[in-house]
Amino acid sequence: MKKVLGIFGLLVFICVATALMSDRFLTEFNIENLIRRSALFGILSIGAAFVIITSGIDLSIGSVVCLVGCLLPWMLVEHGFSVPVALLIIAGISLTIGLTHGLLITKVKLQPFVVTLCGLLFYRGLTRGIVQDQTQGFKGGFKTLRELSQGEVGLPFSDFGIPNPCIILLVVTALAIVFLNFTVYGRYMLALGRNETAARFSGINTDRMIILAYVICGMLSGLGGMLFVLDVGSAQPVDFGNFYELYAIAGAVLGGCSLRGGEGTILGVVIGAAVMQVLKNTITLVDAIPTNIEYAVIGAVILGGVVVDELVKRYAARRRAAQQAKMDG
Repeated sequence: MKKVLGIFGLLVFICVATALMSDRFLTEFNIENLIRRSALFGILSIGAAFVIITSGIDLSIGSVVCLVGCLLPWMLVEHGFSVPVALLIIAGISLTIGLTHGLLITKVKLQPFVVTLCGLLFYRGLTRGIVQDQTQGFKGGFKTLRELSQGEVGLPFSDFGIPNPCIILLVVTALAIVFLNFTVYGRYMLALGRNETAARFSGINTDRMIILAYVICGMLSGLGGMLFVLDVGSAQPVDFGNFYELYAIAGAVLGGCSLRGGEGTILGVVIGAAVMQVLKNTITLVDAIPTNIEYAVIGAVILGGVVVDELVKRYAARRRAAQQAKMDG
């Protein structure tokens, strides 16, 4: 809870500072757009969090977003697939990607970094080959489907509405919290991340838990890719989803997920994803900050999260050792 309060305090501080430095921050258009983008990246960060909790990593999230984002309009517009069939295919592709990653890591014993790095290259290359490097879009059609990402739920006695991606994020967040904290599989994942060997000796099927984590990440990456392309209306296979995995990982790390595994809160991850988007918005709106340092900020955030995690681990270890020595004495 302390980590959640800490990251929430950071979010409030950045919002207040940005509002003081730019009068465009609190405009209705900017706030609505910021909420929408935070929700979309929040979904990706939750997927990344499940993998990180099991001591893994997924570098292919952005390429999965690209694959799904290009294939959905490609199937609907270029090849006349019905919406249910296209969505079913997208879900099947996302599940298969996550399952393949999990099997390669658990059964073939490959490193998660290597598997998902290859995925990062393969899925984008596959997308470019399928669509022949052509931009894919809905060409003004499928308005009902696009309401999933572009629509909003109006609030009573207010002109302001909650973007639909935010509603979807709330559902995903609630399900993720229940799964991680109130089911036996969630506890197994946390135990696995803390000590895989001990978890295996205690009877936990660690391979199954790792596969499940990558399947969840793959499914949420696919959901995110679908919502992203529905939001913007088109996707260019060369750069659609570029570096989205970095935003997802940064949001998870900033939200309290330890890259060592075994730690993480879903609420913290959602807030961490929002912090990343507010930082990006700050860089865009504040004239005194160069717009070309965006990726430097992401790198600094990830490095800072890792450094803080290491320092906290060392402090906790010294404190336990001191308490044990006091008891023994």
